[in-house]
Amino acid sequence: MAAMRLDLIGRYLRPHRRTVLLGALALVVVNILSVTIPMEVRRVIDELQDGFSYDRVLRQAGWIVVLATTMGGVRLLSRQLVFGIGRQVEVELRQRLFDNMLRQEPAWVQSTGSGEVISRATSDVENIRRLLGFAILSLTNTVLAYSFTLPFMLAIDPWLTLAAVGLYPLMLGTVRLFGGRMMRQQRRQQETLSRLSELIQEDLSGIGAIKIYGQEVSEQEAFGSLNRHYRDSAIRLARTRSTLFPLLEGIASISLLLLLALGSGQLEAGTLSIGGLVALILYVERLVFPTALLGFTLNTFQTGQVSLERVEELLQRQPLIQDRGNHQDPGQTSASGRLEARGLSVRYEGAERDTLIDLSFSIEPGELVAIVGPVGCGKTTLARAFGRMVPVQDGQLFLDGIDVTMLPLGRLRRDVAMVPQEGFLFTSTLADNLRYGEPDAPDERVEKAADQARLIQDVRGFPDGFSTIVGERGITLSGGQRQRTALGRALLVPAPVLVLDDALASVDNNTAAAILASIRAQADRTIVMISHQLSAAAACDRILVMDNGRIVQVGHHNDLIHVPGVYRRLWEREQAAEQLDAMAF
Repeated sequence: MAAMRLDLIGRYLRPHRRTVLLGALALVVVNILSVTIPMEVRRVIDELQDGFSYDRVLRQAGWIVVLATTMGGVRLLSRQLVFGIGRQVEVELRQRLFDNMLRQEPAWVQSTGSGEVISRATSDVENIRRLLGFAILSLTNTVLAYSFTLPFMLAIDPWLTLAAVGLYPLMLGTVRLFGGRMMRQQRRQQETLSRLSELIQEDLSGIGAIKIYGQEVSEQEAFGSLNRHYRDSAIRLARTRSTLFPLLEGIASISLLLLLALGSGQLEAGTLSIGGLVALILYVERLVFPTALLGFTLNTFQTGQVSLERVEELLQRQPLIQDRGNHQDPGQTSASGRLEARGLSVRYEGAERDTLIDLSFSIEPGELVAIVGPVGCGKTTLARAFGRMVPVQDGQLFLDGIDVTMLPLGRLRRDVAMVPQEGFLFTSTLADNLRYGEPDAPDERVEKAADQARLIQDVRGFPDGFSTIVGERGITLSGGQRQRTALGRALLVPAPVLVLDDALASVDNNTAAAILASIRAQADRTIVMISHQLSAAAACDRILVMDNGRIVQVGHHNDLIHVPGVYRRLWEREQAAEQLDAMAF
């Protein structure tokens, strides 16, 4: 597993190897200069024992300032290079994750959960950025610091060196102990903050329900509980930090005091010069920061490797629905809209039985066909199959005689426009939502599509007309307006096949009939309508009746109501419900 993780790190860094090499070279230069400066200070101090020359001290001090300035500049460059790699990988990873998520089938996104996907695309990617930026820079710098500094310290005095750095393992252990606790506390704090954000977002979206049922107090209590939890998490994290850093300073101070105590004895014995002691002090102080940082770095490294695996799991996930390598592209030829199913069966991933079972039918170009049946019989699955929103096997579903699995997905979904029952609207203007499938459509076509969807009168009543902001998920519109906006969006696309998945459920019967008449005026468009409103299905050319994943009846409304079966039972139930509603008034 460790080898695989290192391989992943190498794979992410490989495109930036030139920058990595420049950053590593800059770190080498920084460490060479950082060990050179104390040796220069040692030489100057020891030379002052023989006599004082103001000009000579100024020259030596100027030279040390030049070295220190150069070291600071090169250190800044190294951090920009290495941290820049992490930032660049972060941008590339987010783009790759987003592109891969858009390729996945809708069922995967729904089953995985948007929260989990967002967490991997944000928190985990940030952990990888820290791994490839901060962690690698810190590890490399620590290795170089010890590799360059220890030989010079040992050359000055081996025993003083061992005594001075002897407490550093304790410093590292302290950081490891408190660093792990800090990461856990910070993670809990972030989780609590996420829950707070989700509660705020949910309450803002459902503010109407809160007002209707008078649940302001309960929501305030829920928020207060989370808010206090967040406060407690933040305080615990602050306490850990306020304990750790004084401990580190104390260990570093003890190490320095030990060096001074033992070094003064060496000075008195004449075995160590003043310049040598000062150089050792500078070297010890130089190693404090990399040593203390090493514990945090190891924690970051471990967390980053876990995030690498989680992100790779998403990136390696292949969509169940994708283009075939040997697909057929009809080119610019427009589809006529003939649909045919030959033994169509569909089973969702992880399901024990087929949702659609051996369906066979054909729908001719320009025909208006309704698909009806009890709840859960597979109507929506069939609607999604037309646009390959669910996995379809080879040789079972055809558009104009071409197997839909052999058509490029982009072409198939341009030819088959689908309107779901819950038409999703984006937080933008009404015009932008209508134009979503045809971004460059002129205003005249937008108005025509809105008119066909019987939305134009509503738009004229809005103060800003088509420039009205519909709000998040179209919250400023009614259910019927949202459905008609989604329908208008599909009508704006010149697709020869239009699939309506109960897309008129929130529209009254008169408006639904007017919409269907308007759509039918386009004789070149094949319309498949999934509906629970049998009164709307009655106006269709044919009706396919489904039950338990199978087509059990086919015919016209006038024929089906006289034949015992599923359709007549549904029709009688609908008529009884309408009579009860009429009696209630």
